[in-house]
Amino acid sequence: MGLIAAAIAVGLAALGAGIGNGLIVSKTVEGMARQPEARGMLQTTMFIGVALVEVVPIIGVVIAFMVIGG
Repeated sequence: MGLIAAAIAVGLAALGAGIGNGLIVSKTVEGMARQPEARGMLQTTMFIGVALVEVVPIIGVVIAFMVIGG
């Protein structure tokens, strides 16, 4: 049962991160198309947002290892 819980945790974390990254990048490209002069600021904010979203699957993997090991 622990293996199934670990697989679900990692799978949902990866799915959520993929959707989140897609939304962040699409909105950034949309913002760049509307205001090209704000490109630098938008890219910086996008990279920070992507980094924060990527923390979710890493935490999911840690939780999965805890479930398997415990």
